[in-house]
Amino acid sequence: MLKNKKHHFSINFFYIILVACFIYGCAAMKNPEGGPRDTTPPKILKMTPENLTRNFKAQKIIIEFDEYVKLNNQFKEFSISPELETIPELKIKQKRLEISLPDTLEKNTTYTLNFGKSIVDLNEGNELKNFSYAFSTGPTLDSLSISGTVTNALTGEAELESTVFILPLSRDSLFGKKRAPIFTLTDSSGNFKLNNLKKDTYRIYALKEKGGDRIYQQISDEIGFVKEPFLLEKNIDSVRLNVFKEIASDFKVTDRKLNADGSISLSFNKKLNTPDLTVLFPPSVDQGKIFQFNKTKDSANLWLGDLSFDSVKIAVKDDGKILDTVKFSRSKRDTYTRVINIVDNLEGGTLNPFKDLSITFNFPIKNIDESKILLLEDSIPRKFTLVKDSINQLKYHVKYKWRAKEEYILLIRENAINAIFDAKNKELKKTFTLADANEYGSLILTVETPDTAKRYILEIVNKDNHIIASYPIANKSLVKLSNYKQGIYFGRIVYDENKNGIWDTGNLKLGIQPEKIWNYTKELSIRANWDRNETITIPLVAPLPIPKPKEKPATSNTPRPAPSNNNQPTGFGGSPIRN
Repeated sequence: MLKNKKHHFSINFFYIILVACFIYGCAAMKNPEGGPRDTTPPKILKMTPENLTRNFKAQKIIIEFDEYVKLNNQFKEFSISPELETIPELKIKQKRLEISLPDTLEKNTTYTLNFGKSIVDLNEGNELKNFSYAFSTGPTLDSLSISGTVTNALTGEAELESTVFILPLSRDSLFGKKRAPIFTLTDSSGNFKLNNLKKDTYRIYALKEKGGDRIYQQISDEIGFVKEPFLLEKNIDSVRLNVFKEIASDFKVTDRKLNADGSISLSFNKKLNTPDLTVLFPPSVDQGKIFQFNKTKDSANLWLGDLSFDSVKIAVKDDGKILDTVKFSRSKRDTYTRVINIVDNLEGGTLNPFKDLSITFNFPIKNIDESKILLLEDSIPRKFTLVKDSINQLKYHVKYKWRAKEEYILLIRENAINAIFDAKNKELKKTFTLADANEYGSLILTVETPDTAKRYILEIVNKDNHIIASYPIANKSLVKLSNYKQGIYFGRIVYDENKNGIWDTGNLKLGIQPEKIWNYTKELSIRANWDRNETITIPLVAPLPIPKPKEKPATSNTPRPAPSNNNQPTGFGGSPIRN
């Protein structure tokens, strides 16, 4: 009898284990490993009531998807227009989204629910972008639309996922705390479309933002706008919006650090003209200070010879006027790590044959013991000259008549360099050769101007849109870029309206658009050991840019697709529109 009980117990225990393993296996199901990642956003299978319903009476909207979904940043991404005092309640139930509406809807009114990027699939977070749902509580549905393209004012590139929105003239404020309810996102070609709009007078904006709140933050966002408001009474297409970064109206120190080596770093929200730094307190510390601004004069490094203070107050000046002051506090027990770092201009162990060898330090230098610096040419010591840069006080140039096919060694022995704070260097050994001069070429440009009374700027940029050379242009000019490394370059022309020699950005409050830029469409490639001649004829009026799509693709999920790009915009009411 006991044996049978043991037998039954064993069988029952086996089945319990088997069932438990099955349940655990089901609960622990995972997506198959390997294979391509799912990048498809959720698809809508059914909407109840249907989208674009007239005489809408429902209190709840149900949207069914082909997969499990969730809401992401719904309080930022979701909006309803016209705005309601009570925000609709959004709930996810497995593969369904339920929207409960308040009972305060106006009669004979078209409402549009914009979901932005709030709907994503549960596993991969793929976004259903630009989905909107519209209905009317009356027999007619607002059906006007606005479409167009957003580009970068500087590069001419299409702006992916910029937020385009319109504001009725009655509530035109970008600087408040209320988000714009009527909005959409641009696709990979910079195209956008706003649907189900009512007849009204609007302003239109494009926002390239970091916060995602549809409220313009001048310090971080880029903005584009059409200066004049417009009456929307028929469909408008081919609106052109160029986004740009404004220069801050009020100066502000945006970042400040007392670094681990005892130096001070400052960053500003705008470029300065003739900047200066003064230690206001303690005044004695001002005597031994050394500072350096970067090329664009929107940041600075400061070294104080005396760090015995408990606190210090520093004034940032421009054109002799104090713009702002910053304070730092320290403890007398604070310690600092100070080692001289050295950066050179070698590229992959080779030196540009048309440049000096340069070395840049992280501290201002007090003195250099040149007997501890050796330059070897095929193991033979050579005499050289060490010259301090005329602009960058942290940079020095090693001047020597370099020769091809020779191997060089620059040896800087330990403690050869003595910097502020008595910082010393560790031994540095650099082995390099001279790059082949035949790998470099020249570009000779003849620039034809349409109007000698106007001024222009020719900028040469690389494929990453970094400016490598800039030339003011007044009359017909010959520009030569000599001894540049082979590669792909591009040219662009700034229409320098105020003749100040730089590209000026726009100003939203004053309604000023950025200066026009014409991107020369032809590549200005430089070939090795080759002189290339090219003629650039500047148009009298800057042509509208043909948007260049960025590499990242965008998936459009709007109920109505955005229009394809039209290079000949018709603008408002059929007339061309320019910002």
